[in-house]
Parts: sequence; C-alpha cells; structure tokens
Amino acid sequence: MQDIDSFATPSMWLAFIAFVLAMLALDLFVLGGRKAHQVSVREASAWVIAWVTLALSFGALLWWHLDGSVGREVANRKALEFITGYLIEQSLSVDNMFVFVMIFTYFAVPPELQRRVLLYGVLGAIVMRAGMIMAGVWVVREFAWVLYVFGAFLVITGIKMLVLASKQSDLERNPLLHWLRGHMRITAGFHGQAFFVRREGLLYATPMFLVLVMIEASDLVFAVDSIPAIFAVTTDPFIVFTSNIFAIMGLRALYFLLADMADRFHLLKYGLAIVLVFIGGKMLAMPWFHMPVQWSLAIVGGIIALSVMLSLQLSQRKAPQVAHDASR
Repeated sequence: MQDIDSFATPSMWLAFIAFVLAMLALDLFVLGGRKAHQVSVREASAWVIAWVTLALSFGALLWWHLDGSVGREVANRKALEFITGYLIEQSLSVDNMFVFVMIFTYFAVPPELQRRVLLYGVLGAIVMRAGMIMAGVWVVREFAWVLYVFGAFLVITGIKMLVLASKQSDLERNPLLHWLRGHMRITAGFHGQAFFVRREGLLYATPMFLVLVMIEASDLVFAVDSIPAIFAVTTDPFIVFTSNIFAIMGLRALYFLLADMADRFHLLKYGLAIVLVFIGGKMLAMPWFHMPVQWSLAIVGGIIALSVMLSLQLSQRKAPQVAHDASR
C-alpha cells in the first residue's frame, strides 16, 4: 500500500491554489466569463488545448522539482501518478458532459447562457471536491481498509453503469428537482444570466438557478466515483487534489467542444464503466498484486481510446444508413 504522506510543502499548496484562483479571475474579469455569449468551437478548442498543455506542463514541472530535491526515482513515480490520475479524472468527468447536455436540453438553456452557469458550477465543484478529497485522505489515513471498500464500490458502480448505459435519465422524475419546484417560487422563463429576481417585493428563483443546482448535484454524484478511483493510483493528497482540479477546470471547455457530438460517443459510457471495474479490481487485488502505475496508465488510456474509436466507427457506419432511410 502506498505511503499517504505527501511531498508537497505548504508553499506548494498555496502556489497551486493561487494559480487556480488566478485562472478563474482571468476567465471572469479579463476573458469575459461574466458576459453572456455563445462559445464557438474555435474558442473551446483553444481552451481545451490550453488546459491539457497546462496539466502536462504541471506534471513536467513537478518531475523537475522532485528530480532536483528528492531524486529521480521519486520524481518518475510522482509524475506518473499525476498523469495517470489526471487521465482517470478527465476520462470519468467526460460522463459529466453527457449529463450537462441532458440538463441544458431539458431546461432549454440558450447557448449564450451556458458558459456562465458552468463557470459557477466549476467554482462550486472545486470547493466541494477539495472538502471530499481532504475527508477521503483522512479516512484512508485512519482506516486503511477503507481502500478495499472503495474498490468494491467502484466495481459495483462500474457494473451498474454497464447495465444502465443505454438507459436515458428522466429529469422530470428527479427528486431534487421535484423538491425545489415544490419549495421555491420559480419564474416561468429565463431573466438573462440572473439566478434570482424580485417581483412585487418577493424573491423568485429563475430556471438558471435550477440548472446550477442540477449541475452541482451531478458533480457531487460523479465525485463519489472519481475521487475513490484515484486512490487506486496514489494516496498523496497533493496529487489527488491537483489532478482533480485540472480535470474539472478543463471540463467546461471540453463540453463546449464536444456537446454537439455527444451522441457520436455513445460507447464511451461503456468504456468508462470498464475503467471503473478495472480500477476497483486493482484496489481489491492490492494485497496480492501491485500493478505499476505505468501499467494502469496504459490500460486506462487504451480502454478510453478504444471506446472512442469504436464509437466514431459505428457512427460513421450508421450515417449512410440514416441518410438512405431518410431518402426513401
């Protein structure tokens, strides 16, 4: 079992948190994050490339720092842990994209309003995941056997995802949404980017607020899967936290890039389910078999790549058939 102690100093924690806050401030106050506008594919592509580059650069910087301070062996291991954790978190967070599409479609959110609600969703997700990660680290430190509970949970969740992958969720029956509608005054339509408005002295929530709550709730659900998953790679809180945050920060741009093509990646859900089963099985097998981090990286990357390629191939085969049926 891996050592739960972290190499990170308080100054490293503060520097990373300052970096995240600076990027959010840049988005909000410099790049127009507070202004309503429709995100173009070009803009989304630039942000996706930027966040992937920043994540890989962070991994390289981490390796360089550790290579000079604690040695090449530790540097190689920690850098691999970060890259593997980032890949796992980014892959699992893609499932959030399908939920975002469903939520925005259900509420008919105009494209120019989606960027703002996702920005606030990212802010909430960062705070929420930070708390969950610290709690998870404490639990693992105090009760090491909980890793096997996490492993069993991931296996069960992965199998459940495989069984239910083709089933469409019905937001109309969502208990949280039902409760909100029963306990709040809600306007019939959107009021720009406002989450709340006043009418005749009474405070009303807008559909934007309901969308935000559903976005945050979906991230909470996915965090329950993704955070235990990274403990299969490392129990170092700094690696867990930084890989999670990089994945979250890049998710919004990935959504705007791939949202219109979400239906073309329908097999990705099966790939993510298999990843969860694999990671859970790896955690359960720890007493008898220790899998090197690079093996985990290769297997997870291979599963995701294969599910994406098969999805695209199947979509290309279906397209001519759909066109033929439409012309008849």
